[in-house]
Amino acid sequence: MTTNKILIVLCFLLSLQLQAQKYYTRSGSTQFEGSEKAFEPIAAINTSTTVILDTRNGNIVSQVFMAGFQFKNALMQEHFNENYMDSYQYPKATFKGNLDGFSMANLNTNNTFDLNGVLAIKGLEKYIQTSVTVQQQDNRMFVSGVFFVSPEDFDITIPSIVRDKIAKQIQINIDYELIEKK
Repeated sequence: MTTNKILIVLCFLLSLQLQAQKYYTRSGSTQFEGSEKAFEPIAAINTSTTVILDTRNGNIVSQVFMAGFQFKNALMQEHFNENYMDSYQYPKATFKGNLDGFSMANLNTNNTFDLNGVLAIKGLEKYIQTSVTVQQQDNRMFVSGVFFVSPEDFDITIPSIVRDKIAKQIQINIDYELIEKK
């Protein structure tokens, strides 16, 4: 092969790689557990979280609509949206962060990354730092992890009548299956 043909082939291969630099989902699972063990579970799941991961630099952003959290108890869902989260005034939560040291090249040897970023709920921001697992299979990326927040972090007032039933630290579980963005 001549040098020009080799350069053309390399440029073509590089352009294919550049196109597959973002992965996304609109059906990510975000769930929370916020109850004390002795009481009725206060838990919900939202399976319509939007997430974008830029594999070039490890930047990750997500957005979840608060009204999309589904509870087993309809009254809990109503109270969550109207009394605690003010979902009609603050309809979404966002996260903007980075997977420290993320690289597609070393993904198979290192699947755990520190996730650092800012979670915004009800117009208030909190810095989040946790570890997440990232795995690649075929044209998909799987991102999962756990972190904790306090209701006070986002100015969520818990009435004294239910204060003992709600955990001081709310556990947030993320489980996202991302596909290549083309």
